[in-house]
Amino acid sequence: MKIDMPRLPYAEDALEPVISKQTINFHYGKHLQNYVNTTNSLVEGTALEGKSVEEIVKSAPEGPVYNNAGQTLNHSLYFLQFMPQADNNEPKGRVADAINAAFGSFGEFKERFTKAAATLFGSGWAWLSQDRDGRLVITQEANGDNPLRGGLNPLLGIDVWEHAYYLDFQNRRADHLTAIWSIINWEVVEDRMK
Repeated sequence: MKIDMPRLPYAEDALEPVISKQTINFHYGKHLQNYVNTTNSLVEGTALEGKSVEEIVKSAPEGPVYNNAGQTLNHSLYFLQFMPQADNNEPKGRVADAINAAFGSFGEFKERFTKAAATLFGSGWAWLSQDRDGRLVITQEANGDNPLRGGLNPLLGIDVWEHAYYLDFQNRRADHLTAIWSIINWEVVEDRMK
């Protein structure tokens, strides 16, 4: 099994003005494509060939294979969790109930998650995940790390590498984080819950 690029469920300009078509072209079309190509190249002829990207992330030793597979998984989850901008975009149903149980309210969750993303030093990801008991947790993951590696089920990831927002927000990471809530597809996030 070869690892493939995820197919975007929206047009390249559908996330504007939060994520521009230009950013999609570079971030999805070039950065992610490079991670996919590199992962496939690195696992060819090894015991990891034919494994899913999730299996590779769980089992690969630290180094180039893990780094590229981690970024392939991270970006695949990232790009598939968006939808065109919506006003008052908040979770409903099971994911809303889980957020309220873990954090008290959606507002409190947003504040804590945004702080985790804003305060991550350097490059990496902020994640909302489920632990083995189904409880929601927020983690900061450096570089290409994914919470799957620590036994968590990743639900929502925000990329805070500069290439994710620099063309649209320059060095204003906090502004990007404020804007991104309007394009989260909470149905996708809920579908990832176990």
